Amino acid sequence: MMNRETAEYLVGLGKEQVVIEANNGGQYTPERLVRITEPVADAVTVHTLTAIVDYIKENVDSLGKVVISVQSPTAVKVMSPLNGDRKREDYLEAKAITPTNIRCDSFMATDQFNIMMQAAFVNHPVDGLDYKNMLLQVTGLVREQAVKEIGDDGVSQAATIKTGVASVGEVKVPNPVYLAPYRTFAEIEQPVSKFVFRMESGPKAALFEADGGAWKNEAILKIKEYLQKELSGIKTVHILA
Repeated sequence: MMNRETAEYLVGLGKEQVVIEANNGGQYTPERLVRITEPVADAVTVHTLTAIVDYIKENVDSLGKVVISVQSPTAVKVMSPLNGDRKREDYLEAKAITPTNIRCDSFMATDQFNIMMQAAFVNHPVDGLDYKNMLLQVTGLVREQAVKEIGDDGVSQAATIKTGVASVGEVKVPNPVYLAPYRTFAEIEQPVSKFVFRMESGPKAALFEADGGAWKNEAILKIKEYLQKELSGIKTVHILA
């Protein structure tokens, strides 16, 4: 003999298969009135801006209008316009691959500092000065002696470095310095930022960001400019940054 719980269960079967069309748009089921949303695809992850350009130009998925959102210096999304549920479908997501060994605001041994400078910073002279090589020369030749504070500006320092085969000399540590770390997509020019360079006994060295994050806005605008140039003439593409 069937009990009450079993009977109620059987009666309830199939309720979610019934679809109710609402007058103001949307579909519902009678079971808790669950709204049925439009299906969306999973975004494909890529790591270059070139992949975005190729995807849109080749139009592999037969897309109509698309929106490209530059969300940060390392993230760009290709999306659909708003659908009937007032949501966007993500077609493609580009995530830049950047060095993981860039350390700011903390001191490190000069040999580690030199490796970081050579591996994670672009050679980008500013006003004729190659700050990257200047720092490499200072930290590569510095002697294990106390780093002196000089002047009264709270920034200037002096360090004892090798000046020849057997001689040493005292040099003023350059400050501020203008450097271009690898912090965004490789297709665009890496933004130059102002840093404060500091040393301490050990010897140890450190960089402290001093541009208030302005490089991020510069990188975002450069990404937009790159995409606008590469996708010029395609009227179905709208780029937001």
